[in-house]
Amino acid sequence: MPSRGDRFHIGLLLVIWLVICATFSARIARADIDEKDLKEVKVTLQDALKATEALGTPISAKFEVEDGKLQLSVYTAKGDRFSEVIVDHRTGKVAKTEAITSGDDLKAAEEQSAAIGKAKGKGSLRAAVTKVLATIKGARAVSVLAKLDGGQPVAEITLLKGGNGQVFRQRLD
Repeated sequence: MPSRGDRFHIGLLLVIWLVICATFSARIARADIDEKDLKEVKVTLQDALKATEALGTPISAKFEVEDGKLQLSVYTAKGDRFSEVIVDHRTGKVAKTEAITSGDDLKAAEEQSAAIGKAKGKGSLRAAVTKVLATIKGARAVSVLAKLDGGQPVAEITLLKGGNGQVFRQRLD
């Protein structure tokens, strides 16, 4: 049986752990996009994917809050080069393009590009988002990324509807 001092230390560790978890959860919750963030958005995720196709093959796209501001980011691949393209969420025009050359962003882009590379025919992210949205009336796509699932290329699509987020997978072949 643990002594009174041991129980105190265990309790203290539990409280510290709960505080850390609550802080981490709050940070995650603030990073999520909700319908309030999208109130002034005029551009759909599909519009952004289409706007960036001339710069390379879109391999992922998402609405995100960066430095307290909403932005619409699309990763593209052209040959063995990757870019992050920021699309103005009010006009649909390309606002900024930045090369992805290192770190976690490069690793993610390489994985997403490999998944798109295995897709055949109409395996674009834009087509996948359009197909999923056709089955969920009133929803808005807030992110899409290409990935391999059991060796098969899929688009992982996050939709918002009525304040709730839901993730769908759509095959890309």
